[in-house]
Amino acid sequence: MIIFIDDRPIKVISQKKAKSLTTTDFEHLIDAKLESIRPEKLHGHVLILNVILPTINKLFTILKEHDLPHFQSITLVTADRDLTEEQIKAQYKVIKAAGGVVRNEKGDLLLMYRLKKWDLPKGKLDKGEKSKNGAVREVEEECNVKVRLEEKICTTFHTYTYKNEHILKQTKWYSMEILDASKMKPQIEEDIEKLEWMDRKQVHTALINSYSSIRYVVKRYFYEGEDKWEI
Repeated sequence: MIIFIDDRPIKVISQKKAKSLTTTDFEHLIDAKLESIRPEKLHGHVLILNVILPTINKLFTILKEHDLPHFQSITLVTADRDLTEEQIKAQYKVIKAAGGVVRNEKGDLLLMYRLKKWDLPKGKLDKGEKSKNGAVREVEEECNVKVRLEEKICTTFHTYTYKNEHILKQTKWYSMEILDASKMKPQIEEDIEKLEWMDRKQVHTALINSYSSIRYVVKRYFYEGEDKWEI
């Protein structure tokens, strides 16, 4: 599980997985058994060992209450990954969404330019809607196209604040094949300025001006099975 807070990743891994880490990749190493988490330690790339539930409560209180401009990423090492992930979700109101990575017959991907950044089509699920159906609906509404659903790529989580409420958006991403793009146009009311088909090189260039969570999705699309978030 990777959660993007202010577009910066927090990754939860097991103690077994942590054995493959290299501590030189981190500016700060915190052992939660030996010291309390303090805002000034959340600088650069941070590794936190021996994470338990009080650690999560303390960490996310800091993240919500402090401006941390120099924090880049946090990796949490825990003995119970599932319980830790549930505790993180409990810190927020969870909203479910779905989206798609759409390709054409040449293998080009469909990107949208929205709010001055390159993005992928996605949106909130309707009440009772399944993520697969919602993903297709959102793509077709935002791009005015017809698509065929394929396999799931991954699930992303990112946070934001709306009306003083802390929100965690859970988005399930699917690969899709274009069926009809003859009437393709951006959904202006959703702040989409333009749509473009891009080859792999163009996608990588465009995603320089995007979000870490979107780069993560495209990375998983191109390199299925690689457990890295960088692109």
